[in-house]
Amino acid sequence: MVAMTAEAETLARPEDVPRQAVLLFVDDEPNILSSLRRLFRPLGYRILTAESGAAGLELLGKEHVDLVVSDMRMPAMDGAHFLEQVRQQWPGVTRILLTGYSDINSTVNAINRGEIYRYIAKPWDDQDITLIVREALERRRLESENQRLLDLTQHQNEELKSLNQGLEARVAERTAELSQTMSFVEMANQQLKRTLLTTVRVVSGLGEMRGGLAAGHSRRVAEHARAIATRMDLNESQIHEIVMAALLHDIGKLAIPDRIMEKPFNALSQEDRAVVMKHPAQGAMALMEIEQLRGAAQLIRHHHEYFDGTGFPDRLAGMSIPLGARILVVANEFDALQMGMLFNRRLAPMDAWTFVKDNKGKRYDPEVVAAFDQILAQTLKQEKPKEIALPLVKLRPGMVLSQDLFNHDGYLLLAKGFALTAQIVDELLKVEHSAGKAAGQALRAFVTTESAGK
Repeated sequence: MVAMTAEAETLARPEDVPRQAVLLFVDDEPNILSSLRRLFRPLGYRILTAESGAAGLELLGKEHVDLVVSDMRMPAMDGAHFLEQVRQQWPGVTRILLTGYSDINSTVNAINRGEIYRYIAKPWDDQDITLIVREALERRRLESENQRLLDLTQHQNEELKSLNQGLEARVAERTAELSQTMSFVEMANQQLKRTLLTTVRVVSGLGEMRGGLAAGHSRRVAEHARAIATRMDLNESQIHEIVMAALLHDIGKLAIPDRIMEKPFNALSQEDRAVVMKHPAQGAMALMEIEQLRGAAQLIRHHHEYFDGTGFPDRLAGMSIPLGARILVVANEFDALQMGMLFNRRLAPMDAWTFVKDNKGKRYDPEVVAAFDQILAQTLKQEKPKEIALPLVKLRPGMVLSQDLFNHDGYLLLAKGFALTAQIVDELLKVEHSAGKAAGQALRAFVTTESAGK
């Protein structure tokens, strides 16, 4: 007999949580279900749980459910098969997958078959998973509201056609209502776009949790690529697509072993280089099924193509390489040179830029190099702010970071320019203690001397 439980939570709810939204958690481990129930109990949701895919489908047939969170590895029916059944029978239910890093192929399969909203790596972060669920429910609400507004617009258009030509005042009134409705639709679409970008940033961050040379790389590449595209007067849609591709350009490396990722490219054997050279095509293939990311997927496939035709995977040359990919290769390799990802040593920013300029017309599009040169001519010459290194126990609220702060594994904790608060300082000390080291001895933060003196 399958085990099923259901409980309605009646505690006070935050204003931004949909009233009595119904969540279904499916996992064959009762302790996992208990943890999820305890985590979401204070948030005012109605919680359903099932210990198998079959039990989850039975509950869905009886209950109205807004969102399903399913484990990947379950006996009899795994998460990919279960979520595929949910999509076919209850397409309006939002689907989220819990998975481990070793299940990347199964995760891609679940994305393709179950059309999941997100996947969350185990072990999860409590704050992240609750935020993801809240954003998923908000997205579902926005989609429903978007459809309602579109239906309303169509209805109002039909009414406008039937109005008498002499009722000018009524026509003006309806036109104003239509304009307001379209404004709401545009706001909803913009919110969906921001939600997608947030999702892409989270996925990009998951890929960099391995630490090492890749820590913070995708974020910096995205910043450089956005600056270049803006300087070249690309439109908003093109810039958005390039930024999405920059954040996800290394997603194909998730399947590459750590022993390869820890070495610069020119230090790899021919066999290992061949493995690395597959990642653009693999990354593009993983994203092609997501309609909103198909354009970005094409840029990802070609972000290692060189202007002279010596790149990979398709050996495109010149203007046959998409402009977004020509921008990405400059932004990507400028940062990679500084991180030691290409050669055996790290280059200073000016040396990295000299390398890029020396390869103009060979590896890189001269037009893209010229646009980036205008940007770096100012940024690389700016005086570096005076800074001081402090152990974490000496950090105080109001101090401003002068450099990115990474944890012991190289994962970005806080970005340069972040102003510390008392709560953030406490959280940093907890991170230090959780790593099994005395607070303030292993990690040091660089802060501006001006903020340190306050």
